[in-house]
Amino acid sequence: MAIGIGKAQARTKQARRRPWYGRLGAPTLIVAPAGSLAALSLIPLVYLVVRALGGGEQTLATLWRGRTLDLIQNTLVLTAAVTGCSAVLSLPLAWLTTRTDLPARRLWSVVAAMPLAVPSYVGAFTVVAAFGPRGALQRLLQPLFGVERLPEIYGFTGAWLVLTLYTYPYMYLSLRGVIGSLDPALEEAARSLGHGPWSTFLRITLPQLRPAMASGALLTALYVVSDFGAVSLLNYDAFTRVIYNQYRLAFDRSGAAGLALVLATLTLVIVGVDRAWRGPHRYHRSSSGASRPPRRVRLGRWTPVGLAYCGGLALLTLGTPLAVIGYWVVQALQSGNPLALTWRAAWHSTSVSLLAAALSVAAAFPIAVLLVRYSGWVGRLVEFPLWVSYALPGIVTALALVSFGARYLSPLYQTLAMLLLAYLIRFLPEAVGSVRASLLQVSPHVEEAARSLGHSPLRVWLRVTAPLLWPGITSGGALVFLTTMKELPATLLLSPIGYETLATEVWNATRELFWSHAALPAFLLFLVAALPMAILLWRQQPTEWAGTPVSGGGERQTRATGSNW
Repeated sequence: MAIGIGKAQARTKQARRRPWYGRLGAPTLIVAPAGSLAALSLIPLVYLVVRALGGGEQTLATLWRGRTLDLIQNTLVLTAAVTGCSAVLSLPLAWLTTRTDLPARRLWSVVAAMPLAVPSYVGAFTVVAAFGPRGALQRLLQPLFGVERLPEIYGFTGAWLVLTLYTYPYMYLSLRGVIGSLDPALEEAARSLGHGPWSTFLRITLPQLRPAMASGALLTALYVVSDFGAVSLLNYDAFTRVIYNQYRLAFDRSGAAGLALVLATLTLVIVGVDRAWRGPHRYHRSSSGASRPPRRVRLGRWTPVGLAYCGGLALLTLGTPLAVIGYWVVQALQSGNPLALTWRAAWHSTSVSLLAAALSVAAAFPIAVLLVRYSGWVGRLVEFPLWVSYALPGIVTALALVSFGARYLSPLYQTLAMLLLAYLIRFLPEAVGSVRASLLQVSPHVEEAARSLGHSPLRVWLRVTAPLLWPGITSGGALVFLTTMKELPATLLLSPIGYETLATEVWNATRELFWSHAALPAFLLFLVAALPMAILLWRQQPTEWAGTPVSGGGERQTRATGSNW
């Protein structure tokens, strides 16, 4: 008994000598880098607060102007309009590609998500070139109907149209994954009680889609709030455009920081509203039994309508920009426009995006391990700053790092390292989410078995865990690569002098209305971003839904396995 008490006292003394996070079970090798990354993520928010408070009366004068209320109203109206219209577009599209016998369903599933590869500023300049007052449509209609000028597309109308067309895939991907996995027993029970198709959809199906709609709405709203390219090219006074002009033209960093802080607060309010709207509801089955895959609805005579809807949306979101870009590429080649700078910009965009993806995935490992293997309040404390920084618009992060780097990190100011730091702060949560989802599927017993065979922790991670995490690594890296390719505010404000990327090439050319100069970098930007995304989406689609029972049909087969969005 005395020996046992002595061992217990020794263990207690040893635990007291260990750091607080060691007593929670998380090793220093995990907590130290995870905590450092969380501290880096707080730099933009902390510095904005300090800078805004340091501005004193000048910052207050900027914030209390009537124009600030107008900016809040403009941003909220645009966000609500784009989010609502994205839901209207995405719901029938997700239903057609998951629950019906639509021809080429797998192809339409990939095509419907491809507008994510089109940056909003590329979509804005192609929409202006096609549907502007003197655009391609006006030149086509003039000899036929004598139309000399089309209505203005600038302002709210243009921003709403462009952002809706190129953000609806966030809502579509969220809805598609849920609609394809709904248990049809609930719908069948409602129909057996006398409810019609619309009543069943409104009272049974739609409430089950609430979490997916909330997730898609949050992503769409955050994108709209943080968008800079579309609202700037279309002259819509949203926060991001005014902050950039305040910084670049007025050289008023305190006023810009104050407006950025208001925008950050608005963004966090949107996140809070999303959390409140989700509520403490449960959406899983409360009874035992296996769920069946949903029946596939036979469209019949409505098949042309479904194809027209999918094809028309694809033509508007992908066909129009590709046609406009192709036309201006031909014009640029015929005029002898040099391509050397464009190819250099393409190399810069690709290389820096690959570096950002590799850096983000490597940094995601310790955070994902802390959240999954050592869950607790320490993990939540580390995770919160990551999502706060992700919710902040890119112009806010870029503006904060410009001021922070010029004052405290002057050797790194306007270097590639500072640009990579901005990308890491902005997009690290994307990599963490993918790696964390894969790590949740890896049983700790597999690692314990490898350790029992005498392998070191590092060897276990390299030989056992890392190969099992490869799907999450590739998904997270591809997502960071895509968003880095499209990122504009951070690239404009933090890139080294003379370091041109495809994003900055497109921006500089479209700002001066040099459409032919913007066409080739815009096409390369879309091509480089779209190819990896198309491959990833195609591989993640089910091979075929032909095995699911069709409404009204007699045959029953087995649904092919495969991951679903």
